[in-house]
Amino acid sequence: MTVSLTIGRHSTRFPVIQGGMGVRVSGHRLAGHVAKAGGVGLVAAAGLALNSGLFNGKNYYKADREALLTELAKARAIAPDGVIGVNCMVAVSNYDEAIRASCEGGAQLIVSGAGLPLNLPGLTADYPDVALVPIVSSVKAAQLIARKWHKGFDRLPDAVVVEDPDTAGGHLGEKMEKIANGDYDQYATVRGVKKYFQDQWNLDIPVIAAGGIWDRADLQQALAQGADGVQMASRFVCTEECDAEDAFKQAYLQCKQEDIGLVMSPAGLPGRALVSNVAAVRQHDLDKNVRCPLNCLKKCAYKECQERFCIVTALDRAQRGDIETGLVFCGTNAWKSDHIGTVADIFEELFPQEERAAG
Repeated sequence: MTVSLTIGRHSTRFPVIQGGMGVRVSGHRLAGHVAKAGGVGLVAAAGLALNSGLFNGKNYYKADREALLTELAKARAIAPDGVIGVNCMVAVSNYDEAIRASCEGGAQLIVSGAGLPLNLPGLTADYPDVALVPIVSSVKAAQLIARKWHKGFDRLPDAVVVEDPDTAGGHLGEKMEKIANGDYDQYATVRGVKKYFQDQWNLDIPVIAAGGIWDRADLQQALAQGADGVQMASRFVCTEECDAEDAFKQAYLQCKQEDIGLVMSPAGLPGRALVSNVAAVRQHDLDKNVRCPLNCLKKCAYKECQERFCIVTALDRAQRGDIETGLVFCGTNAWKSDHIGTVADIFEELFPQEERAAG
């Protein structure tokens, strides 16, 4: 099978993107080591100020920017020759600043979802070498982005990630009632997006399958079904290099398939997580009388009327190891985690030595 990936002007040895996992689950260690191993490493921009040592309780946006620059520099030190990018959520209040900081910090690509990144090319206009990769779950969304980018910025995506809402972790770009109802066909969507860019724009860009990719068999299936590569997130949590605390990783190791489900994020998007403690996540904010501390989301039910919970602080608590009142995002395959390994171990399983030699 093909064991390389080119996105814009950047090429990796293996067709694997490490998915962005916000609030310091995929920080510099994970992103750097994935890039060093031959994949695309992504620092997740969301919530980096928290647990950074830069946040004093009042300077969230400034600290978030400085923390992103720091994480990118540290990731680059791990993988001087690797491909390192940033995952930026459209839903965050400081999206524009996160995009600019990503470019200034040397990100080679930006992967963007949790909303449609319709103004992304404008924000990166001064950095033409930065590859732009939107996340979609439908051909319609890819079409909308392409038309908007072409008309407004004379730009088209360098790749597209097609995320399967039935299996992916974290925030999902689909309505709750349409998730896991049996109607979604991920690889039909992958092929549809691929065909759209070929037919409409005479453009052959990589289309990346995300969600539910765990092992070599899943990778081979994705490539056989028309994907040019895969994005994997949950699989990288139980590694020594993952930036989350050990208790977060233990939650993956100890969870069962039935522990994984859907929650409604205050951002207005469904999310997939370990759901057994969601009531405790909510109760924490009630007991502490938590008000919106950061204004981190453009739209937030908790900010507006204290509905649900403050998601960024819930994710922060989990990343720090509080899995009783913290929210642990994960994909449907998280229960398959059975040991703490290394990033290198995962790449060795995905790509046997003979393929590495051939590559």
